[in-house]
Amino acid sequence: AAPTSAMGRIDDAIRRSQDWFWARQSAQGYWHAPLEANVSMDAEYVFFNRFMGRRPPQEKGVVDHIVATQLGDGSWPLYHGGPGHLSDTIEGYFALKLAGFSPDDAPLAKAREFIRAHGGLEKAGVFTRTFLSYFGQFPDWALPAMPVEVILLPPWFPINIYALSSWARGTVVPLTILMAKSPRIAIEAGMGVEELWLERPTPERLGYPRSREWITWRNFFLAVDRTLKLLGRSPWKPLRQRAMRRAEDWIVSHQDWNGGWGGIQPAMINSVMALRALGYADDHPAVAKGLQGIDDFVAEHEGQVFYQPCVSPTWDTALALKAMLDCGADPTRPGMVKAAEWLIANQIFKKGDWSIYNPDLEPGGWAFEFANDWYPDVDDSAVILMALILSFLATLYPA
Repeated sequence: AAPTSAMGRIDDAIRRSQDWFWARQSAQGYWHAPLEANVSMDAEYVFFNRFMGRRPPQEKGVVDHIVATQLGDGSWPLYHGGPGHLSDTIEGYFALKLAGFSPDDAPLAKAREFIRAHGGLEKAGVFTRTFLSYFGQFPDWALPAMPVEVILLPPWFPINIYALSSWARGTVVPLTILMAKSPRIAIEAGMGVEELWLERPTPERLGYPRSREWITWRNFFLAVDRTLKLLGRSPWKPLRQRAMRRAEDWIVSHQDWNGGWGGIQPAMINSVMALRALGYADDHPAVAKGLQGIDDFVAEHEGQVFYQPCVSPTWDTALALKAMLDCGADPTRPGMVKAAEWLIANQIFKKGDWSIYNPDLEPGGWAFEFANDWYPDVDDSAVILMALILSFLATLYPA
């Protein structure tokens, strides 16, 4: 019989919650749940596959997920429960066309109406513009300037790759190679998105407006962008080959043991596409491992197949272990011990990019993912230490 008192119901809920966790703990001791984001993850997996000239079997499930998550007004949201988002909807639309949907199919007809009603392609965001450009669907001159030579700037310079956050750095370095190479992937007739233009694209329509104030950071960076584009038109680029080699070496050296880069989708797909643009074949070890690492992020959950932006086993395990301890679980129980041992075994003892600015600091942090040795983070490290300390103390001083 179900308990009737308030405390009895609380104790029963805690017991059932613990049972739920025990049933889902892996044999190795960690907990891990899929991480769902928005349609851009699914769509960019399709873009990536077409860029690489492949069509893996799991893509069908991802395409089905794109259709299943479309809102009633034809759009896709940036976050669950949110309103329709223009760039995400453009990406979802293009991905479905690349997957073989007809413009007359209901998902595309509804999405097209939403996109055109909200400004069309000229209002697309930077990353959406970039993906479209690979397939000849957006003009290169409307993209921000990202010269590969930026990788040659030393760490003491105000603008350099190590002044960026880790995920941005892992995304931008390969992106500069792609910008320099300007790859063009041929697609079949009818798979483009020219119908999403409201008017003919011109620099005036696709440019970013200046701030009304004379001196602002926006105006400064717009001026820098115009200057870089002007310099980029010059055929004389004395540092280009050196920068390309440096960026290529950086990408190859930063690949994790599981084939990923930084444990996050943008860095991973950009890196493999950059290697392809440099002429690497599919059977090159870096590309082969990268393809596997990218495919490993496809998840199936509750009958849905979708693409994850990253995976979170150390974070999930640390929070689960701490929650178990907070609600009175026995710290000597084998599952608790295995979880703590798994976390300890996954501590990172190699120096990553953080050591550029902290050369004397000893390594010892944790990352979010199964493999991300270059970028341990403060959040995971702090919560894992909290959980391990609580586990150790609970073992010494049982209730």
